[in-house]
Parts: sequence; structure tokens; C-alpha cells
Amino acid sequence: QVQLVESGGGLVQPGGSLRLSCVFSGSGFIIYSMGWYRQAPGKQRELVASISRLGSASYADSVKGRFTISRETAKLTVYLQMNSLDPEDTSVYYCKASYDDMVYWGKGTLVTVSS
Repeated sequence: QVQLVESGGGLVQPGGSLRLSCVFSGSGFIIYSMGWYRQAPGKQRELVASISRLGSASYADSVKGRFTISRETAKLTVYLQMNSLDPEDTSVYYCKASYDDMVYWGKGTLVTVSS
């Protein structure tokens, strides 16, 4: 059974940076595509960034040039480096692992961007 645990959220001022981590437990990390999603109050969950099992990354237009997704196989961890944060980035950020019809979600970590 796969479990995902996110960490690294918190309160940051506009223009600041945070790095989120998602630790994968279970087997088969290398076969999963990994993604970061976010959901703000009253809004639908949206894809922020994803990274394939081969390391190919893609980003939502709203975060291109500011966020970077990466994965470290030795640590079974996926990261989301977030720079130049804006109040519009305030959300709960969720990690997702997917392979074929198997999909797993973490419980999320809250990011608040405010002065």
C-alpha cells in the first residue's frame, strides 16, 4: 500500500520561497508519475506540476518560471520548490502518485502567502 506524506508548508511573505516535500512509502516509487496539486478555499483542485517516472516535468501556466518539481529516487521523495510566491498561491498542496489505474493522494500541506 502506497502512502504519501507532504511537509514544508507554512506562512510566507509575498515574494518569498518554500520547498515542499512528499515522501513516498511502499513499493514501486520509480514506476509512478508524481504530481503536486493545490486547492484553495471554494475552488477546485488544480494541477500545479507533474514529473514522469523518467523525470520529465510539466507545469501549470500560473507557476511556470517560479516553481520547480523534482524527484529523488534514493530518498523516495518528490519536491516542489516554490519561489516568488504570491497571495494567489495560498492553498492546500497535495501530492499525488499515479500509475496505470492506481492513484494515491497525500493529506496535504497548507501554504499561506501573506504579509
